[in-house]
Amino acid sequence: MGEPRGFMKYERKVSGYAPVADRLKNYNEFLTILPPEEVKTQGARCMDCGVPFCHTGCPLGNIIPDFNDLVYRQQWHEASQRLHATNNFPEFTGRVCPAPCEAACVLGINEDPVAIKQIEMTIADKAWDEGWVVPEAPNVRTGKRVAVVGSGPAGLAAAQQLNRAGHLVTLFERADRPGGLLMYGIPDFKLEKHRVWRRVEQMREEGVEFRCGVNVGTDVSTQSLVEEYDAIVLTGGATLGRDLPIPGREFKGVHYAMEFLPQQNKKNAGDDIPGQILAEGKDVIVIGGGDTGSDCDGTSNRQGCKSLTQFELLPQPPELGKYPRRSERPASTPWPLWPVMMRTSSSHEEGCRREFGILTKEFLGDAEGNLRGLKTVRIEWYQDPATGQQKFKELPGTEQEWPCQLALLAMGFVGPEKHGPIADLGLELDPRGNVKAGANYMTSREGVFAAGDMRRGQSLVVWAIHEGRECARAVDLWLMGQTNLPSTAAGEFAVHAAAT
Repeated sequence: MGEPRGFMKYERKVSGYAPVADRLKNYNEFLTILPPEEVKTQGARCMDCGVPFCHTGCPLGNIIPDFNDLVYRQQWHEASQRLHATNNFPEFTGRVCPAPCEAACVLGINEDPVAIKQIEMTIADKAWDEGWVVPEAPNVRTGKRVAVVGSGPAGLAAAQQLNRAGHLVTLFERADRPGGLLMYGIPDFKLEKHRVWRRVEQMREEGVEFRCGVNVGTDVSTQSLVEEYDAIVLTGGATLGRDLPIPGREFKGVHYAMEFLPQQNKKNAGDDIPGQILAEGKDVIVIGGGDTGSDCDGTSNRQGCKSLTQFELLPQPPELGKYPRRSERPASTPWPLWPVMMRTSSSHEEGCRREFGILTKEFLGDAEGNLRGLKTVRIEWYQDPATGQQKFKELPGTEQEWPCQLALLAMGFVGPEKHGPIADLGLELDPRGNVKAGANYMTSREGVFAAGDMRRGQSLVVWAIHEGRECARAVDLWLMGQTNLPSTAAGEFAVHAAAT
């Protein structure tokens, strides 16, 4: 604990944003980075609690008080080592994680929480700038071969851990570039892709083999992986978007968010995109109020949309302070849980009308089959007295038509694609349609493991990294009978808490 009274002396401060007018001109990150001297002061706000609930808020179990103290003492190299001990990719989570650790911060009970995410990002960036992040190839190879299918954050974490354990790892990715949603889901203005590439290059130098443009089950048979590898790890994500099967769904101009977002990322990378889905000059409506919808907002504004509206089926959450105190939180999400509250993203701030408690009833088209508008109705939520479930009813007289030439479906994801390895291996699914796997991440097929969104359903990047690390440990234990790979004790506690 650097300063016993630091949390009383200093106010929370984090990176700001470039002006909206400037950042809408490009797809670059737009954070105004704090100098290390200011981040040192933020580290002094950590109270080194007797029970650091930030550990359980973080799925990775990051040792947060330790690296906060090291930053305060300006021991940046040691802080980087402490951070990387639990997190393979802190430069990703320091930018795109919503920071559940801060929601669980003890200081956040009645003050602004410690700027944990800010400190993490600064440590990670300084580590790269100083050349401290280097390949860590294993000293000894086990001779065991592992195939990892899917190169999102779960796949990358699993592959890096397994390679460092000495196994020969081949990572299969059906896209033309590795990274999964890090590369083609998250917009560049939230995560510039050179950050992904340099991690990929580090892993290549460590010995991981990347095979991109290879769709397992199509370009190579799943059975060939069974025959050639000692273990298979499936980390293909939950890529099936939730559809909206209402009248007019077939009109040109209705697209999944994940048809729209990757195209712009590809264009930013220099690819030619014939027939690119563009928001330029159009009335855009994003259906779905989560992070993916917010990413559609920011991209639509940069493409020059005429108007932008975001629909959310649920009622508007309560307006709380930016960092709600314990006394302000809803009873359903008390401290240290992630609070239900109204959140405004940087993309919302750039210009977006938000509508809550609204149901899309029909897509309207013109004679040529192009989308021209949407028909909606307002809804009211209530608790069914018989079942206790939350249901909604339509409110008469609230029907409305909206001009719209581009509708983007961002209503979440319903699970992994079932064709390919899941079908080929006859894997058992859980009631939600995800790949069923036990506490050791083993699926119903011996030697086949699953991790990330494919196993737990749509979730956060930080959860995917946790799953990849834990799965790698389970695979190593299964292959060798013992393992030196670390386990995320706090993450295991969080999993148990969520299950109970």
